[in-house]
Amino acid sequence: MTEAEAVKQRHSVRSYLDKPIEGEVRAQLKELIARCNRDGKLNIQLVLDEPKAFDCLMAHYGKFSGVKNYIALVGKKSADLDEKCGYFGEKIALFAQTLGLNTCWVGASYTKVKNAFNVAKDEKLALVIAIGYGANQGKPHKSKKFDDVTENVQNVPRWFADGVECALLAPTALNQQKFKFSCNGRRVFAKTGRGFFVKVDLGIARYHFEIGAGKENFEWN
Repeated sequence: MTEAEAVKQRHSVRSYLDKPIEGEVRAQLKELIARCNRDGKLNIQLVLDEPKAFDCLMAHYGKFSGVKNYIALVGKKSADLDEKCGYFGEKIALFAQTLGLNTCWVGASYTKVKNAFNVAKDEKLALVIAIGYGANQGKPHKSKKFDDVTENVQNVPRWFADGVECALLAPTALNQQKFKFSCNGRRVFAKTGRGFFVKVDLGIARYHFEIGAGKENFEWN
């Protein structure tokens, strides 16, 4: 499965089978996380066989079940931490999909478990991603239209339109999709409105845009 195929097939999954992540799948996942940490200067951690985080009232209210594995998105406190966590977190989530795993971004429906992962004094846990073998494959979310998430775009190049369409498949908190894209020649502008986890959402959307548009075709402003 290619990354572009993973974009179309990955949906949020909240129920998981009692099947451990191990062997080559585990090794490849940890390798990518290490690479993302180097590239993004982050401290993302894979937490395995830890059921307590999703054994709480909020998790049950959010209809999570069987979650024993998750990715803790951690990094040094900074203005762009949430966006970086969204960008690199989605890179990991899509790679997980190509490995036969399922995922779900989780902003609040979990409990922080002491000693499950490390957060230094100058770091922050942005959010987590539930991961494992899903009891189902999830369902597509309802998306906005091209005109809803673009500004000042007329006669745009094909790559820009493809990038936006791919971004519309990105998961966002409460399916709010508050990001906006515009372009001037090869330069692409991306911004977001106000709301919960909108900077994380923008990072996710930017990663999707790159997949759809092709990084060789444009430059971020």
